[in-house]
Amino acid sequence: MHLARLALPIVCTLTSCSTPDVLRTVGSIERLDPALDALVPPGAVVEVVAEGFNWSEGPLWVDKDGGYLLFSDIPPNEVWRWRPGRGAERYLHPSGALDARPGQAEPGSNGLLLDPDGRLVLCQHGLRQVGRMRAPLADPRPDFEPVAARWDGKRFNSPNDAVYRSNGDLYFTDPPYGLPGQADDPAKEIDFQGVYRVTPEGDVTLLTNALSRPNGIAFSPEEGTLYVANSDRGNPVWTAFPVEADGTLGEGRVLFDATTLAAERSGLPDGMAVDRHGHLFATGPGGVLVIDPDGRHLGTILTGRATSNCTFGDDGSTLYATADDCVVRVTLTTGR
Repeated sequence: MHLARLALPIVCTLTSCSTPDVLRTVGSIERLDPALDALVPPGAVVEVVAEGFNWSEGPLWVDKDGGYLLFSDIPPNEVWRWRPGRGAERYLHPSGALDARPGQAEPGSNGLLLDPDGRLVLCQHGLRQVGRMRAPLADPRPDFEPVAARWDGKRFNSPNDAVYRSNGDLYFTDPPYGLPGQADDPAKEIDFQGVYRVTPEGDVTLLTNALSRPNGIAFSPEEGTLYVANSDRGNPVWTAFPVEADGTLGEGRVLFDATTLAAERSGLPDGMAVDRHGHLFATGPGGVLVIDPDGRHLGTILTGRATSNCTFGDDGSTLYATADDCVVRVTLTTGR
């Protein structure tokens, strides 16, 4: 995973980052199909709302206190908060490891989400668990309890991204990126990379180990399909799994293969958000790919840098994306 920090004109301190009244823009919108215009309006631009981070990830829009964006900065083990008109400030430290191991480049939190009770849930690389912050959102503290920490008695690799189903089940991916040696790390206890489900009662089930590097994860609007990104340069695909009545997964099919794009552009399949019509806004080669439910690539929001994840914010009319050292946004005519 790309961790290079670029020198850019807006400078963050350790605790805050100023945002100018007029935001600078980067990249462009690549339109491959006229259908994109109904989702990303003509004239839309990619605006930088905050920058100066190491490797930003896991954006989460919170509809409280006027609305704000939380996101992880993985290498320094932090969660940041960005508020419109107020810029970014450090929100939580540490976020993923209480004591990072030597050589651990990515000890912090990755994916962030809210549980059904509105509490912050974090995919924690350093702790090798999906954890829940015990403190309220308004008074964050690094006090965590495990949501899922083991499968079959073995510690997870480094939970990466997660999504709740409407019945309260949590689905999450477990690649090895948070381990110092990744897939070859001697501390690795599970000899594959899995996709798991944990029930509200805490029961953990392995759903599939068929993907080499499962990463981003999202449901279709009706929850009949689970999408999982595979961030492996040898097989950079998004797979669609049918969700069975009991919550397990059927045989997956490749929704979109990014092999050709990955050979030409920076980035691999990573995080994603699904709009109310079932379109995937999926971070990958070049930025954020827009893919319809049939696997048709409608276009790409080109960010000009490796892009890790995205989410819908405001009333659903804005896409926020974490892109290497930046957080960017794009106005949409679709959303959650």
